[in-house]
Amino acid sequence: MAKGLRELEEMASKLDIIIEVRDARAPSLTSSPVVSKISKIRPVWVVMSKRDLADEKATSKWTGYLASPVTKVWAFDLLRQKISSLKKQLLTKKPKHREVRIAVAGIPNVGKSQLLNQLIGKKSAKVGGIPGVTRGISWFRGDGFLVVDSPGILDPKSGSEVHKCLAWLGCTKSEVTGGYDSLGIELAGMLKRKGLWYLVEEKWDLPEIDEDDAASLERIGKRLGCLVSGGNVDLNMAGMRFIDNFSTGKLGRVSLELPGEKNLWDGPS
Repeated sequence: MAKGLRELEEMASKLDIIIEVRDARAPSLTSSPVVSKISKIRPVWVVMSKRDLADEKATSKWTGYLASPVTKVWAFDLLRQKISSLKKQLLTKKPKHREVRIAVAGIPNVGKSQLLNQLIGKKSAKVGGIPGVTRGISWFRGDGFLVVDSPGILDPKSGSEVHKCLAWLGCTKSEVTGGYDSLGIELAGMLKRKGLWYLVEEKWDLPEIDEDDAASLERIGKRLGCLVSGGNVDLNMAGMRFIDNFSTGKLGRVSLELPGEKNLWDGPS
């Protein structure tokens, strides 16, 4: 994180805009600690990705909550939706003598590369370094923009609870939190607390039963055929498939945070 912060601070004076990409399902959880530290140096605009996986009403609330006179906010399905409105706004910041210089930043796996590809277009060209900027950083020119893709950086001080929540969204690996079995059990508990367990019951036609979270994962495992010899459930496999279905939106559109709520990782309200 320290190296990433130094690089972004060094670049900031050469940039016009920093675009931070967050996951629309959890915009607070997926905010970048690095970007927040340099927001006083250059304007930071926010793009909430994976709009198609999030609850529309919640996304609308987040858009209004995050916006300010200096912070513009968009929500996109970056795989299927054009970002014409964002491009138009960026071009208003273009100096007369050169392209708009932009850094795309954010934590891993939130959609930075998808946004970068849309900004620079198919006919983009990789260009050499910018004077005064760290060597080895790749810049891309296309569609009137000069864009650098900064590395995805997680705060190393984040506790295991934060990494656990990020793993549910596909932003970090399950190995960080101890494995798919425990991660799947705690995902079941979180969905129950949030009143979202009905999505699981509807997806896999599971009857409503009063049971603990481990038993719930076991039922999911049986439904998905995650069985080993003796007919027992492979909880690690069950957890992996459960989390994959959740993170890719196969359970339905879900937002895990609303503005002003307590942190997702803090447990029951």
